[in-house]
Amino acid sequence: MHDFTDQVVLITGSGRGIGRAIAEAFAAQGAIVALNDINPINLDETIHHITASGGRARGYVFDVAKRMPVQGLVTQVLDDWSRIDILVNNAAVEPHASILEMDEWDFHRTLDVNLAGPFFTMQLAGRAMQAQGGGVIINIGSIAGRAHGLHNRAAYVASKMGLIGLTREAAREFAAYNIRVNAVCPGVIETDMTAPLRQDAAIQHKWLEDIPQGRLGTPADVVGLVLFLCSPAAAYLTGQAINVDGGKVMC
Repeated sequence: MHDFTDQVVLITGSGRGIGRAIAEAFAAQGAIVALNDINPINLDETIHHITASGGRARGYVFDVAKRMPVQGLVTQVLDDWSRIDILVNNAAVEPHASILEMDEWDFHRTLDVNLAGPFFTMQLAGRAMQAQGGGVIINIGSIAGRAHGLHNRAAYVASKMGLIGLTREAAREFAAYNIRVNAVCPGVIETDMTAPLRQDAAIQHKWLEDIPQGRLGTPADVVGLVLFLCSPAAAYLTGQAINVDGGKVMC
């Protein structure tokens, strides 16, 4: 396994699902995890899981959709730990509605959380990384942001496509400061976010038909790639968007 002893890892949307799994994995490898979520109950549960296993974690309740809260988040993490070695942008929302029916608030909220949020965190944490001599940034995208669409998720698809583009441009700009930026793009992962759709047998059957490995992904399937990309073993990888989808054929 990779050693992240005493590295400070800031993870947005770490109250549950993929974010929680990433936080627990980093903590198990010795990292200090700075956990962000908008839901303090979920955040407390994640902290409890980590500290009960001997890990180090602290929670920060901020809404990453707006610049000022992100400024507060980054400032507090730096005040507490003096540096940010790794940033994982995982916070996301996914409203289910067609373009003809989508509420304007849902559309803007999706772009704010899924795209503006990573921009703000990369900008502000990136300045800290520049000053300290380097760092690693991982943006959690989606295969929906690649060649795939996703039924009744226009805002989500647009935000994830934008996030891949933002990742590539950030990688180009940040390379001069020894900051690597990559995106991890999960397929269908068994989380609370996908639970309502997984209860529909027809939808789940269609998903499984399209996945060569014949199963849905789990948060653990995403974690391994994130840890690798943040490790010295991936020192020559930046600007990449890598799928974790069980071999789903792109179209």
